[in-house]
Amino acid sequence: MVAIARELPVSGYALEIDGRLKIEFATRDGAKPGARELKERFPMLRVGIYDAQTKTREDGA
Repeated sequence: MVAIARELPVSGYALEIDGRLKIEFATRDGAKPGARELKERFPMLRVGIYDAQTKTREDGA
């Protein structure tokens, strides 16, 4: 079985859940509450925010 590689976004922010990019947001203000809500509902997940402009990741909690 071959996994489909998802391309990194070129703009905006994306939620990274357990090492995989899942949801894209236009602003950081949209991504931060989404990450916090996921982490509260599912504390066992690793949730982070990927910034496409600077190509950096940060903890989403």
